[in-house]
Amino acid sequence: MASPSLVDLAPVARVALAGVVLAAGPLAWIWLRHRGGTPSGRLRALTLLTLFLTFDLVLFGAFTRLTDSGLGCPDWPGCYGNASPTGAAHEIRAAESSLPDGPVTRGKAWIEMIHRYLATGVGVLITVLALASWVEHRRAPRHHGAGDVSPWWATATLIWVCVQGAFGALTVTMKLYPAIVTAHLLGGIALLVLLAVQAQAYAPAPLALPRALERAVLAVLGLTVIQSALGGWVSTNYAVLACSDFPTCQGSWWPAMDFGHGFALRRELGQTHTGAWLPFEALTAIHYMHRLAAYAVLAALAWLAWSLHRRRGAQPALGRWAAVLAGVGLLQLATGLSNVILDWPLVAAVAHTGGAAALVTLLAVLATRAAQARGTAP
Repeated sequence: MASPSLVDLAPVARVALAGVVLAAGPLAWIWLRHRGGTPSGRLRALTLLTLFLTFDLVLFGAFTRLTDSGLGCPDWPGCYGNASPTGAAHEIRAAESSLPDGPVTRGKAWIEMIHRYLATGVGVLITVLALASWVEHRRAPRHHGAGDVSPWWATATLIWVCVQGAFGALTVTMKLYPAIVTAHLLGGIALLVLLAVQAQAYAPAPLALPRALERAVLAVLGLTVIQSALGGWVSTNYAVLACSDFPTCQGSWWPAMDFGHGFALRRELGQTHTGAWLPFEALTAIHYMHRLAAYAVLAALAWLAWSLHRRRGAQPALGRWAAVLAGVGLLQLATGLSNVILDWPLVAAVAHTGGAAALVTLLAVLATRAAQARGTAP
């Protein structure tokens, strides 16, 4: 059987049509629910709904990766040149006969294509958001409030979702190249941040923080982004089970580790840059570095939550923020431990990715509200 072309643009229109159909429901709901509202209110509602669906997409992307479905359809954007696995049934059966456990099976093909349909649907929503933002911006003199938020925010989001689409294509065509897969995950989190900050701009809710504490929020945000990148690197390289005990790793506080090969970015999955098999010590280094960084992030997050809690008297909202950040931190701790102790259960692994995405988004929103209080928010 001939191998499929890695990039086949023939099914693009049909996959795009699936995205339009998926986006039609949310768009109709926004129009019906907010047809009597202000333009800025409709745009904010569309931004929040797109944010929610993008978060769902990040979770489903994690599910796709964790079920080894990233190459369920080994070409892009279709499946063996078809818009769905149904049209590729013959090719999928042949691949299953050759390798019954993957990477191509009927179930994995459907998971991969559903992820692509959902991504296309989110792309359609972001496109509509960008177009509507520019239309309302030009009508702003006649509709007070419609132009409060620069349409360049929605434009930046549209550009970024196109970049994400390119990373999604490269994930397939470069056969799960670790650096590309990790960048794709971080790009999804960045998309959440763009949408969340834009939603804050439509309905400002300033939170006055001391300048030092505001800087601390940004510092914790930076640490969390770095930790998310390390977590993506662990998952991408399948290094979760390199340490199956806690708090030690392989019975040692400092096991044998190979940082050079573990953190080399220019290499294929499971290989060194020379093409040799990746040594187990490299996987240990990837896992243990993520674990050590987790201690630092959790400590910083606990301090931040306590600092916000202490100031709840002047601003009750800060107490709620402290509780939410502490809760997400505890969720990350619980799911992270579950991945090690319970042999990487799928639910815990997906929840761990979702918790990281939620934590970065929440910290970005908190930083935005603090900036709004000083009048410097974008």
